[in-house]
Amino acid sequence: MSEERENLGSHVTVTKAIRPALIVSERTIFEYSIFLEHLLVGLADESIPTGLICPPDCDVDSVICGAVEVIRYPAIELLLAEPYNRNKLVEQLVSFKPTVLHCLCESKASLTKRLARRLDSPYIMAVNSLHRKLGWRRLAVSRHCAKIIVPTKSIAKNMAQTYRRAASRIEQINIGTFVEQDCMCFSDPSRLVSLVVAHPLDNLADFENLFGAVRLLKIHGYEFILVIIGTGRKERQLRKLLAALGLSETVTIVPRLKPWRSILAAGDIFIQLQPATAFNPFLLEAMSVGSAVAACKGGVDDLIIEDRTAVLFDPNDEVSIRSSLQRLFDRKEFAKQIARNAQQNLRENHSVSKMISATLQAYHQAPQWLKS
Repeated sequence: MSEERENLGSHVTVTKAIRPALIVSERTIFEYSIFLEHLLVGLADESIPTGLICPPDCDVDSVICGAVEVIRYPAIELLLAEPYNRNKLVEQLVSFKPTVLHCLCESKASLTKRLARRLDSPYIMAVNSLHRKLGWRRLAVSRHCAKIIVPTKSIAKNMAQTYRRAASRIEQINIGTFVEQDCMCFSDPSRLVSLVVAHPLDNLADFENLFGAVRLLKIHGYEFILVIIGTGRKERQLRKLLAALGLSETVTIVPRLKPWRSILAAGDIFIQLQPATAFNPFLLEAMSVGSAVAACKGGVDDLIIEDRTAVLFDPNDEVSIRSSLQRLFDRKEFAKQIARNAQQNLRENHSVSKMISATLQAYHQAPQWLKS
């Protein structure tokens, strides 16, 4: 257990009572569950009453900590019941008396905007992905929106260009994680080397070059297993492709089961297969446990620093992927140093205590937005 985890509460000072209501989606619970858990622990350490608005079927028991009031929305899952559902939610929030709403998923932006208007309450919008200037998916940013919180410089720049009128409200708060003291990469010489990929199984083309590279590495005598974490509509075709390439015993496909950090912790090398259009929590956690990273640049790539925190490849070039993996296989000390560098970068820039402190500061400042 890291020293920061033991002393999380000592880094945060609360000067005024706040009552945040967090609005989450199924995606938040699933992909950003570790972030949500850290946030709720930080709020609990400060004895801050918290509301959690979540879909009715979401399992939130594993992330709840402290005085959290869970509000299920919608209460009735029928389209015609939407006016009733929204009025019911407003009644529950009026009873909870939040000082700020915190929307943790862009898909809940419109709902948060409506609630903020009904309650005349400020809200904070978390944005974890890139947006197109002329795209159909536009964020609901109203006068009640006190801040737009982003986790990276690349998303901050993108948001400032896309939503120029809201540029002054954009604030970068890095997502925090607890970094392991040990480095996982090639830590046990007696164990078969493990490669891990976390990627949806929706596009065969995303995997073809990787599978080709893996096949040639096996032919050249490299011994390892590849674990793919994901689900998707092309899973059956991917398994057929693996069988055709003779890789069924080398490559294992597993669903995104919680806690998925334990799967990442078993990997010597983590592969980010394609440029990310959103902040990748799997990459963050893989770095935190000390896996060496092979990745491609583009999109949200702030954590990826060439030959410092990762080795790079061209996702459209099988030879490039194979060469990058060979570098890590053949130069194990270099691979370990890459992993340690990434861990140190996270300790300096992605601590949980700093994330909690900055978030609480945003909560305190939000009510002043409506008064200004």
